[in-house]
Amino acid sequence: METLERRKLLLGPNLSTAYSCPVKIVRGSMQYLYDEVGTEYLDAYNNVAHVGHCHPRVVAAAQKQIGILNTNTRYLHDLILDFAEKLTATLPDPLSVCYFVNSGSEANELALRLARAHTNAIDLVVLDHAYHGNTTTMIDISPYKHDGPGGKGAPPWLHKVPLPDLYRGMYRDEDPDAAAKYAQHVIDAVRQLDGRLCGFICESLPSVGGQIVLPNGYLNRVYKAVREAGGVCIADEVQTGYGRIGTHFWGFEKYDVQPDVVVMGKPIGNGHPIGAVVTTPSIAASFDNGMEFFSTFGGNTVSGAVGLTVLDVVQEEKLQGHALDTGEQLIGDLHGLMNRHEIIGDVRGSGLFIGVELVTDRRTREPATSFADAVVNRMRDEHILFGTDGPFHNVLKIRPPMPFDSNNAERLVTTLDRVLSTFRVT
Repeated sequence: METLERRKLLLGPNLSTAYSCPVKIVRGSMQYLYDEVGTEYLDAYNNVAHVGHCHPRVVAAAQKQIGILNTNTRYLHDLILDFAEKLTATLPDPLSVCYFVNSGSEANELALRLARAHTNAIDLVVLDHAYHGNTTTMIDISPYKHDGPGGKGAPPWLHKVPLPDLYRGMYRDEDPDAAAKYAQHVIDAVRQLDGRLCGFICESLPSVGGQIVLPNGYLNRVYKAVREAGGVCIADEVQTGYGRIGTHFWGFEKYDVQPDVVVMGKPIGNGHPIGAVVTTPSIAASFDNGMEFFSTFGGNTVSGAVGLTVLDVVQEEKLQGHALDTGEQLIGDLHGLMNRHEIIGDVRGSGLFIGVELVTDRRTREPATSFADAVVNRMRDEHILFGTDGPFHNVLKIRPPMPFDSNNAERLVTTLDRVLSTFRVT
């Protein structure tokens, strides 16, 4: 393929492609992607296009605003304020102060700066297998990266605690005290820091960790301990915000907790590069320490128009309720597949945030990594796109654009059933 050869010459070699036979995508429309010969693919993977690839209202908003003005936040303009006002209205008080940047990585960087400014402390507690971005500091706080190939391990100010994975982790779903036991690791970590804690960060539903739903009661205990130790609680909502989990608009709401800082990224711009951080007035006051904060493109007028429109579409098209209904159908049907395919060890998730864990042995839960890769590539041949995640890359990751509907769900399950029927695990 000419494009692939050019890519190998012109782009960095560790910039990977999806699938053993890469797909050349040239067009997108809602939950569908199209290659250079017009083949249609059902996209069950790209949550970046939150309200659908090239949603006409979002496209129109960007086109209109870029033809009028695109400039930075040192000039007064109503768009950024309209967006901030509508965004903070979705969050509980006192989460009311916005900062706009260009990506989830930048947003998590800023969240860490806010926590350190507010506490005058450095140390941070994170979950094992977490991923929070691609900048130098975000690699430092992402065990998924710094503990992997080419990584150099955690810096001394980072403290890793076990991922609360009820299927594969230290404490499992049959243990009624699993949430408390996982939380105790955080409690022990913050006690040992003796005033050096700036905060705790985790995705509300860990994604790279394997599409994990945290055990009920875990975050309540963790947030309480972190705050008692003087730290700040940061919710990374890049993957789970804006109604994706169906039951709630924000992932943290599922657990009846309230963070001090909320981080957002790619889906809030539907592919346009937007990131955001929302925090409390008291934390914002601590950050206002004489050093100016400025992002040339963060919150620019085009981003404001796009962000505002994406949020309007989510609410006006009732995509949260749609995600709940479609997700319940899809999760139920995937559970049905477990009765026919021993390779499926677990199905978990909420709304349109779903993981299907493949194993070679349900008793030992041995990860079926090579099988998962083969399944993803076979599904690509069937023109359905999704990927893998988890520490062993054996979890099928299903996070489609929100317009993904019941017919799409039925097609995905029927096709996956047929594909899995061709595999024999011994």
